[in-house]
Amino acid sequence: MSPRKAVTQELTQEMVLKAARDLFHQKGYQQVSMRQIASVLGYSHGAIYYHFKNKADLFYAMIEKDFQLLNDLIRKVSDQNLSDEKKLTELFLTFIKFGLTHKSQYEMMFMMTDKEVKSYVLEGPNETYQVFASFLMQWSSRELNIQEIWSVFLSLHGFVSHYCRREETYDQVETLANEHVNFILKALG
Repeated sequence: MSPRKAVTQELTQEMVLKAARDLFHQKGYQQVSMRQIASVLGYSHGAIYYHFKNKADLFYAMIEKDFQLLNDLIRKVSDQNLSDEKKLTELFLTFIKFGLTHKSQYEMMFMMTDKEVKSYVLEGPNETYQVFASFLMQWSSRELNIQEIWSVFLSLHGFVSHYCRREETYDQVETLANEHVNFILKALG
């Protein structure tokens, strides 16, 4: 048995999450193993199990950070000194900008179909939708029903999903994003 090699720094959760995110993005969830993540980091796979009980647990931790970031960005809109209509505009654009600025994260958050992680990733989308829906109801000029709120969310998700798999950045489609948001706002009229 060879002696354990000395490491230059202690393995942290953040290091594992970053390496895993890169590998999941490159290869897809199913094609990545805990051993591969450890290998990229130069550690034994046992070191990763100190931080996460399995790959799904690691994925869940990664996605929860992403949902928290999106929820925080959405909540920041409420702190702005804007009219309700402008807050709605900012809410919708914030959602689009997050999705197109963090494409791989967005895909993993909202578009992952893997059965192993699907059960892990139920709470995040629901919480984000609740935060989104509560602000939409609060700032809307009229009372919205559940179907209307869901339609707005799906419309924004559809826009983001379309551009997630393309090369354009948010800056390149910002004009289209604004037009899409204005279209939704008119429909809510």
